[in-house]
Amino acid sequence: MIDARRDKLKRTFDQDADLYDKARPDYPEQIFDDLFALDGLDHDAAVLELGCGTGQATRHFARRGCRVVCVELGENLAEVARRNLERFPRVEVITSAFESWEPRGVLFDLIFAASSWHWLDPEVRYAKAARVLKPAGILAIVDNGHAFPDGFDPFFTEIQKCYEAIGEPHLQWPPPLPADEPDRREEIERAGLFQVFAIKRCLWLVDYSADTYIDVLNTFSGHIAWEQSKRDKLYAEVRRLIAQRPEARIRRHYLSILHVCRPIH
Repeated sequence: MIDARRDKLKRTFDQDADLYDKARPDYPEQIFDDLFALDGLDHDAAVLELGCGTGQATRHFARRGCRVVCVELGENLAEVARRNLERFPRVEVITSAFESWEPRGVLFDLIFAASSWHWLDPEVRYAKAARVLKPAGILAIVDNGHAFPDGFDPFFTEIQKCYEAIGEPHLQWPPPLPADEPDRREEIERAGLFQVFAIKRCLWLVDYSADTYIDVLNTFSGHIAWEQSKRDKLYAEVRRLIAQRPEARIRRHYLSILHVCRPIH
């Protein structure tokens, strides 16, 4: 079943693929080191990547020599990904929704989804992943989000007041610590097709100026969907708060949660 709001929001990323490519940070190498160490993947593995965006995660597999098929919904994102990955002849980028894409009998050693699994149809994603994996294959899901460890930048407490003032929902504040952020184990096991054999957490940090932080906010589906007046109010406050700092920069923590799963036979 297609969720109309989810379907609309997931298409917003394609509106400015060049900005997405410029603003979105790369993933830490640790995620890929952990993945290859945990499941003993060969560097010649056949990888299916779901929602590659402009190729941020894809490069980590390509540099290791993997054969990668990327399935990307957005036409503009896929075009930028092809440009970014053209020096890797073993990478193919296909413009399609995963739900409707057909592999024509090809099976994969690894299905990888970074910051994209939650956009896929819950009634399709696990069953289709199980169908296109080799019997000893791996499903790896990376959820990526804003993290709030002890000592997180107080800018985010200050800017939260602006979010509330423009009518965004009140959040639990401060949010949970990174160790307390929920993972997908229960969801994966409830689907009944995969067994989780490892979950790894990676906390990492990116510094932003006012301009670079507003750029990244403009790649978030929720912010893209707002009316311009709300964005203008928020971004004016972002600039005001950051301009008050001697270094004119903020520090944002990210948490990546890697779930490594094997099919149940």
